[in-house]
Amino acid sequence: MPIDSVIAKSWGELTTSELYSIMKLRTDVFFVEQKVDETELDDRDQEDATRHYWIADGSEVVAYIRVLFNETAEHLDGHRVIGRVVVRDDHRGEGLAQIIMKRIVADFGGEGMLLHAQEYIVPLYAKFGFEAFGELYDEATIMHQSMYRAGR
Repeated sequence: MPIDSVIAKSWGELTTSELYSIMKLRTDVFFVEQKVDETELDDRDQEDATRHYWIADGSEVVAYIRVLFNETAEHLDGHRVIGRVVVRDDHRGEGLAQIIMKRIVADFGGEGMLLHAQEYIVPLYAKFGFEAFGELYDEATIMHQSMYRAGR
């Protein structure tokens, strides 16, 4: 699947159907499958600088990543924060998250970026130039590692 199959929109550009499909995927995986009990709807989706990236199968979102912008960098110059990385269970192993990550790096590669990776997926982000920093930590009962990628 080519990088141009990735859809990228701001909050105001999303249709109600796209928003529903994004939220369904995120809740199906994070709440139902992973049993995460933290706030999913944190108001950050609606911020002007937030970008929503996804790949659809027909009208259904099957892979999704959100990119935020923090005025104050959490680490070095990492103002862009990648999160809510999710792939529907029947599409895992197809490399969809990697395709979206390629697009995000193409769009924001000149800027410092930060993410909080679930421990098992750290090697995926390392392929895109992200380097682990700090100690592992528990977030929503899942071990995470902070990672940073310098702008190129």
